Amino acid sequence: MIELGYALSNRFPDPPQTDYRTAPVRSLRHDLFCGDVYLDADGAELSTRWGWVPVLDFAWALCDTVEQLDQDPRGSRSAAVQTFDLDFTQNTELLRFARRFGLVEISATWLPDEPIAVVRHADLRREARDFLQDVLADLFDLHEGLADNPNIWTVQGKFPRV
Repeated sequence: MIELGYALSNRFPDPPQTDYRTAPVRSLRHDLFCGDVYLDADGAELSTRWGWVPVLDFAWALCDTVEQLDQDPRGSRSAAVQTFDLDFTQNTELLRFARRFGLVEISATWLPDEPIAVVRHADLRREARDFLQDVLADLFDLHEGLADNPNIWTVQGKFPRV
């Protein structure tokens, strides 16, 4: 089982003059919606407690990561290990993903003592896409005009719920 969650930070509010209808991808992914993310999988809690993680970027990058792990045409029959690191641009920490057959191991460099989580790739894909769509729905409620941004339409279309 995989649980994904987030909390927006009060310490890093979005600039009040932001026009969410026209915000560029760079701003949407790196400058807005900061907070912390929560990932609990297979009993391993891989959460941040920094307060500045761009939440939308994390959700978007997680969906990209899951797709990168599915590049082998043999899919879940592949014995070759496929790896991908999801980095946090404001520091050197990484979420590390390694897929072999249909299973994905997830570890966090900032939590070396936490056990490695092992989840099914199909479950991770479903949960990552649901998380992204849930984050977007929450942000639409909080920020007028965000749902009208064409960059948001693109990501919504690229990663629909499964």
